Amino acid sequence: MKKILKNIIKFGITLFCLVVVVFLLVAGSYLKQHYTVPIIMYHSVGNALSDKTKLLTVSGSTFERQMRFLREHKYNVISLRQLATLMKENKRIIPKTVVVTFDDGYRDNLTVALPVLKKYNIPMTLFVAPLEISEVPYYLRWDELEQLAYSPLIEIGAHAIHHAFLPDIKDEKRLRLEIINSKKMLEERLGLKVEFFSYPAGGFNKKIKQIVLDSGYLAAVATKPGINYANDDVYALKRMRISEKDKNLFYFWLKISGFYGPLRDWQRRYKDANIGYD
Repeated sequence: MKKILKNIIKFGITLFCLVVVVFLLVAGSYLKQHYTVPIIMYHSVGNALSDKTKLLTVSGSTFERQMRFLREHKYNVISLRQLATLMKENKRIIPKTVVVTFDDGYRDNLTVALPVLKKYNIPMTLFVAPLEISEVPYYLRWDELEQLAYSPLIEIGAHAIHHAFLPDIKDEKRLRLEIINSKKMLEERLGLKVEFFSYPAGGFNKKIKQIVLDSGYLAAVATKPGINYANDDVYALKRMRISEKDKNLFYFWLKISGFYGPLRDWQRRYKDANIGYD
């Protein structure tokens, strides 16, 4: 009896190990196939202005720790332009590559974030809505945006004219104005080419994406476009929002691993399959 029990336990352990090995092989294959260059998204760096902005804010100390982490652990931090070029030319992107972006244009991007970016020589793309510049009290003024725009580390991108949620706009003429004129207004005011677009609140659809492409943008970023958009679609680039919740550097490391996005997509795919979605 003891011998039979011993054999059953041994068989169970062997079977368990086999299942673990198969799982790791399948998971590893999936992750390798779906690896995505992490594009991280910040908003405000400082103190949260309200409960509404809490999820959009990292403290200055957390931001510095995160940027220092990128440099000390030898991440290949490149600009959005470099990433888009590599993807379009189908060139190999080395491991541990990361892109840093900011949305909206909070004043602390100049006063708090820029000195840290300079300290660690980290490039970033800042997306702004031109009609909100100098209008929202805690956003940049035009002269402050110009200071950022002429830094060699900063590239300015468009974020629609009014930061409008584009899928809610049914009038195609207005939709085109939001996308095309945000580019034109920034270029005329700053005297620089504006070639990247950020969908406000991450919202877009096929028509919106096509207008962005037709408007002369080189690439566009979203937040979580979902599993129906390929990881190599430069007009639907996936990003991960960073907030004070990521002050733990383990969570930050997970988000910049290149596998956080694929795991998140896999989770959604599994969830959708179990609730009957196609």
